[in-house]
Amino acid sequence: MSDDHNGPLLGGCLCGAVRYEIGVEPKTTAHCYCKDCRKASGTGHCTHVVVQEEGFSISGEVAAYDRPADSGNVVRRHFCPKCGSAIYSMNSGMTGPVFVRASSLDDPNAVTPRASVYASRAPKWDPIDPSLPAFAEMPTQAEREAMTAKG
Repeated sequence: MSDDHNGPLLGGCLCGAVRYEIGVEPKTTAHCYCKDCRKASGTGHCTHVVVQEEGFSISGEVAAYDRPADSGNVVRRHFCPKCGSAIYSMNSGMTGPVFVRASSLDDPNAVTPRASVYASRAPKWDPIDPSLPAFAEMPTQAEREAMTAKG
């Protein structure tokens, strides 16, 4: 399924009320250092596993919080209303992708980050992995397509 995993990727929240399955190959996995991801995660960055919506299934109730991104698109963050665990997000300007929090995977080592975005906003106490491509802000459409290309 991914670099480090065979079969579907499984995950869920801290209390177990929300569970999900990713039945498609992730398009990419990336660290995001934007202010909203830092604040939503309570740490220096979020790591997102990007998958197509049709390959993502979820059970259990989730709550959502909407907030405009730098682009003006609305990012809807879904989380467990019982324990508060962040599960996934979607961007109104992007049809199809679901951004699943790698930290909510049952096996977080099943994916390997391929890039860092909003690297210019990384706090000094959460250094960027120098072995990964880093984008100062959000990559262009062409750069995002290159990140998701296989091979």
